[in-house]
Amino acid sequence: MTRLAIDTDYLARTLVRLLATPSPTGYTDTVVRETCAELESLGLTPTLTRRGAVCVVLRGREARPARAIVSHLDTLGAQVKQLKDNGRLELVPIGTWSARFAEGARVTVFTDRGAVRGTILPLKASGHIFNEEIDSLPIGWPMTELRVDARVHSKADLIALGIEVGDIVAIDPQPEFLANGYIVSRHLDDKAGVALMLAALKALTAHGEPPPVDVHFIFTIAEEVGVGASSALTDDVASVVAVDNGTSGPGQNSAEFGVTIAMADQTGPFDYHLTRALIRLCRDEDIIFRKDVFRYYRSDAASAVVAGHDVRNALVTFGIDASHGYERIHMHALRSVAELLSAYALSPVEIRRDAVETARGLAGFTRQPPPEPIAEDLAISQESPLA
Repeated sequence: MTRLAIDTDYLARTLVRLLATPSPTGYTDTVVRETCAELESLGLTPTLTRRGAVCVVLRGREARPARAIVSHLDTLGAQVKQLKDNGRLELVPIGTWSARFAEGARVTVFTDRGAVRGTILPLKASGHIFNEEIDSLPIGWPMTELRVDARVHSKADLIALGIEVGDIVAIDPQPEFLANGYIVSRHLDDKAGVALMLAALKALTAHGEPPPVDVHFIFTIAEEVGVGASSALTDDVASVVAVDNGTSGPGQNSAEFGVTIAMADQTGPFDYHLTRALIRLCRDEDIIFRKDVFRYYRSDAASAVVAGHDVRNALVTFGIDASHGYERIHMHALRSVAELLSAYALSPVEIRRDAVETARGLAGFTRQPPPEPIAEDLAISQESPLA
């Protein structure tokens, strides 16, 4: 077996620090610095893109075909759309999430003059004023407003305070770590993915043995708005495994325990060979797993391909209940995904042809074997009511 033991105490401590660092898309410099400091504490040297995507390369015995493992540092948030005459703020969401989950959230508004605290409320918040209308008010961002915790009663007061249209709003995560392994918080998508990647890196560096090929651990900064890994890959990378949340709930096969491997998202099926290699690793390494298809979801793995990178792509996930809301996960899933990543990093390269971007002819090209017909005596037993 090649999967390594994962330090779950380190994973939890790292997740606590990440959740405490606000990082809505567009306001990620601080979390980038935190991530770089953590990588340096592991003895690694990170590099940054102009905008702040972070990469560290675990050097292998060969440089190509390099592998990339990707998660994202940015989270959902909001942005000031309008300063209202009543001294409150109209918001628009950063990323795709429901105003249903915004109502009641404590927040920080980042202005050029400093941070301002506040609460997102429905337009009709008090039953003592609006009676039953508080339950009939439609749900939507135009039906909410941000109440600033300052002495402001007008648009002019907001301007004097330093708040402007376009200011970014971070949503408090409100994390809770339970003794039974459950973790409840906002922004587990994808702070949990970042934390488990760092835990896998910690195990791999302690292991000491180099992987067969270079493994790029990449932390992107704009996945929640669809950019993700579109511009963070180098030409030597031949495969991308994204780490993100699996959408557990009705109609889905994801679970809050073990690994959930995505077979497809809204952009289509993931790479046939890379996905099945990860499934084989789960079986060989005795890692509990499920497979799922996500219809209203895309990740860094999809962003890379849509941007034009000629890479194999796959998505491994930890099941989240109520994704993009008050999210819940279990440490078992985080540990399981980290174990799979360590096994993947140390596993031999199966498709040597991927070392070059293009090659003449079919030599070394992959093959999807045509399935053998299922024998009728295996498909339908004599005891079956269909027999």
